Amino acid sequence: MVKTFLKTALLAGALALSGAQFVTAADTTLRATANSNENDEDYDGLVVFKNYVENASNGAIAVDIFMGTQICATGEECLQGIADGSIDIYMSTSGGAAGLFPYLQILDLPYLMDDDRVAEEVLSGPFTTELRDLALADSGDTIRLMTIGNTGGWRNFANTEHTIKTPDDMDGMKLRTVPAELPQELVKSLGASPTPIAWPELFTSLQTGVVQGTANGITDIMNMKFPDAGLKYITLDRHSYMAAFWWMSNARFEGLTDAQKKVVVDGFYALQQATFASPKRKEIAAYEAFLKDGGEIYVPTEAEKEKFRAAVEPVFEWFQQSVPGGEDIFASFTAAVETAENSVNAERADEMGQ
Repeated sequence: MVKTFLKTALLAGALALSGAQFVTAADTTLRATANSNENDEDYDGLVVFKNYVENASNGAIAVDIFMGTQICATGEECLQGIADGSIDIYMSTSGGAAGLFPYLQILDLPYLMDDDRVAEEVLSGPFTTELRDLALADSGDTIRLMTIGNTGGWRNFANTEHTIKTPDDMDGMKLRTVPAELPQELVKSLGASPTPIAWPELFTSLQTGVVQGTANGITDIMNMKFPDAGLKYITLDRHSYMAAFWWMSNARFEGLTDAQKKVVVDGFYALQQATFASPKRKEIAAYEAFLKDGGEIYVPTEAEKEKFRAAVEPVFEWFQQSVPGGEDIFASFTAAVETAENSVNAERADEMGQ
């Protein structure tokens, strides 16, 4: 049974003019959470979602935002909340959901997408629908993927030791990873040593030399003040797009009227567009601050990037052989990327008058 939460809203302007008057309470309240903070792209997306849904529903749907670990702390715990209906909306990374849906790691495979236009085209197309259908089937129709946005731009290699130009420069370097297998396989393919470290512990781990590097977006690096821990070198190899998976309780969604469903899916579209845009703006100031703190930014040449691509080839084979359904999802994703590249290149040619 879909739970309904009533929320009474106070009309402040009317209070000042003619005493207490009350507007109609929302018919439905959605509880939304992301395990990040108000400086993050996830929060920007949720604010846009809340504003759109509450206005488009004329107040019939309210959205309550809970950032951080107020109502759940880990991907497993939060997704369980989505499955049992105690949480309505949750954002995870691929690593946070890989325990339930290992094929989501496809978006962590390196160097398969080259730029934002291609990535956004892929994530706005039928590939996301395929992932939605898989997740519904694997969760017993309890966990619904609503959209895929961005959370931090692109992953780049950053470290405390020296400039990384090719994989040879990473030989023996201890790099922080999440516990998921794919990032560890990636680090090993480049000659480095993967070291799983919890995100809150990474600052101290860099500072004390437990690890010498990490793979993150610049906004996360600066939000966490990693330069103060000695992180001084970033290589802009842009090896993977930092995808954000937005989940909703399927029972909650199916319990909405058709008109409410339309408002919610349109709200998730607005959220997706907001998270696509937010990192592009925030990284400008983040890179400026990194350089001001004495950091060094290196952009690999095309020849150097080819060395990275060649080194990671075994990771593609590992994914297809080790991840359940890996061969099928790899084929679907690479086909989606090719289609997106063709579409974007045609748009570019048209824009260039060619």
